[in-house]
Amino acid sequence: MTRIGLIGYGKAGQAVAGVLQDDPRFELCWIARKSGDTATAIDVPVTRLTREGFGDWLDRHPVDGIVDFSDAGAIHVYGEAVRQRDIMVVTAISGYPPESLDYIRDLGRDIRILSSPNITLGINFLLLAAKILRRIAPFADVEIVEQHFRDKPEVSGTARRIAEVLDVDGDHITSLRLGGIVGRHEVIFGFPYQTVRLIHDSIRREAFGTGAAFAIEQLSSCATGFYTLDSLLLQVIRDELQNEEKISAALAASLDSSSLRDRLPS
Repeated sequence: MTRIGLIGYGKAGQAVAGVLQDDPRFELCWIARKSGDTATAIDVPVTRLTREGFGDWLDRHPVDGIVDFSDAGAIHVYGEAVRQRDIMVVTAISGYPPESLDYIRDLGRDIRILSSPNITLGINFLLLAAKILRRIAPFADVEIVEQHFRDKPEVSGTARRIAEVLDVDGDHITSLRLGGIVGRHEVIFGFPYQTVRLIHDSIRREAFGTGAAFAIEQLSSCATGFYTLDSLLLQVIRDELQNEEKISAALAASLDSSSLRDRLPS
């Protein structure tokens, strides 16, 4: 069982905590928050996240991995503590500035760390599909539409990531803010005589927990380094394709052997 610490307990963090606690592969050991509030809906120890005391907390409450759903500044609070203790990290913060991303990549020299602005499996599968389609048809027009709850102030980090991967400018992102929407991302490819739309809807925030669980499980078998969720998904797809090739080769060899026996004189 993998021991997990959770940093951040907002709406997404609460949903993730519930998923991790219910998953038999993991033990949710504690929650760290920037605020002093220790009230949670689940019975695990809670601490305040501070640079001075977090290393001691980790020594008293050791974990194998940390899942971060707090904010862009938290990584600078706990980064060196996890580096020194070789603890893997999955961070799902959508608004990292460039200097924080550089720091996260630097942590990847010493620990296993994954950073994805959207940790849901579906959006990262959409990202892979969009990359493939972009490579097949680089001439197609591309527009990105992101919709989120009314109080989300900034442009979606996921939408910016999609634009970066597809090599389109940020002015091709349209943002809508509407009540009742958790999150929707749509990538529109405009071809001559046809249109392709790739759409992902986040229905409940528990989808973040499912993605975090997948990320931790995959990261635990990786070498030290910096990863994204789409890179881990791509590795899973590669492994599956290689396995299919091995099965096909074995089947072909078996059929060839059977055919040879049939041709031999009795």
